[in-house]
Amino acid sequence: MSRLSIEQTLTDFRRLDLLAMDDTSIHQLDGRAKVLTVLVFITAVMSFNRYEFSALLPFICFPLFLIIKGHLPATYLFKRIALVLPFAVLIGLFNPLLDRQVMVRLGSISISGGWISWASIVVRAVLTVSAALILVSVTGFTAICQALTQMGLPRAFAMQLLFLHRYLFVLIEEAKQVSRARELRSFGRTGLGIRNSGAILGNLLLRTWERAERIHLAMLARGFTGEFHTRKTAGFRGRDLLFLLGWSSVFIALRIWNMSQLLGYLVMEIVQ
Repeated sequence: MSRLSIEQTLTDFRRLDLLAMDDTSIHQLDGRAKVLTVLVFITAVMSFNRYEFSALLPFICFPLFLIIKGHLPATYLFKRIALVLPFAVLIGLFNPLLDRQVMVRLGSISISGGWISWASIVVRAVLTVSAALILVSVTGFTAICQALTQMGLPRAFAMQLLFLHRYLFVLIEEAKQVSRARELRSFGRTGLGIRNSGAILGNLLLRTWERAERIHLAMLARGFTGEFHTRKTAGFRGRDLLFLLGWSSVFIALRIWNMSQLLGYLVMEIVQ
C-alpha cells in the first residue's frame, strides 16, 4: 500500500469522527435510540427470504432520511458503501449458475431465482452497511459504545471495542511512517518487492504495539478509570422514544406488506 493511499485511509477514518461532531437534530438524539433503531432496521432487512427483492427497495428511505436530516455528504458515504459491493457480488456470484429455475418473466425475458437471490444479497449488503456507516457518522463510535453499555453490554467488552477503534488510528499512522521510510530507503525501487513485506509487517506490528502501550500509560497518568466521556450528556427523552417507535413501526409495516408490489398493483389499476 502506498503512502498516499494510507493517508487517504486515515483521512477517511477521521472524517467519520468529524461528521459525528455536528449538531443536527439527528446528532442530538440519544445514542440508544439510534442504535436500537438501526438494529431493528437490520433485523427487518435480513429477515426476508432470499428471493425477496422488490420488498427490500422501500427500506432505502431510512438511510436517505438520515443522510438528509443529518447533513451528511452523500458522495463520501456512497463511495465508502461501494467498497463492500465487490464482496457482496462475490458471495452470490454462483447463484445464477446453481439456481436456474425461472421465477419471473418480463415479456420474452426469463429471470431465474439465482439472479433474484443474487440481487437480494447485493441490496441487503448496501442497506445494512449504509445503516451502520451512517450510525457511526451521526453518533460517533465512543457514543455507540456508551449506548451499548447502557443497554447491558459488559463494560469490558465495550471498552475493548473502543480501544480496537482507536488502535486502528495508531496502526494507520505507524503504517504511514513505515511506508515513508521504506520509500526513502528504496533507491532505484529496490526493497519494494514482496520479499521484504514480512519483515515490514512485523516491524509495523511491534511499532504499533509499543506506541499503544505508551498511549495507555499516558491515559493512566491522566486518571483514566475505564469510564466513557462523550461530548454530549446522555438522556433518553420523548423525541428519542418517538424516533425509535416511529421508525420501528415503519420497518414492521414494510416487513409485513410489500409496498413496491402494492404500488405496482395500484399503478396498473390506474392505467387500466
